[in-house]
Amino acid sequence: MPPYRQIADHLRRQIEDGTIPPGRRIPTMVEMEQAYGVARDTLRKATQVLKDEGLVETVRGMGIYVVDRSMQTDED
Repeated sequence: MPPYRQIADHLRRQIEDGTIPPGRRIPTMVEMEQAYGVARDTLRKATQVLKDEGLVETVRGMGIYVVDRSMQTDED
């Protein structure tokens, strides 16, 4: 399994088990570079997987945050 998928799976588990709760920022790219020992491009791919799944969103100038699904409505 590619490293970006492994990282996405790890972050997904942390989101699902509440280690990173809704509304909380996930680790920064610098923090993840140190933790996982991979290139920033790999981390971008991992976070893009989570964005595509609707688990996280980028808040401009602030970072990547876990989406609070309790705040979403079905009216879209």
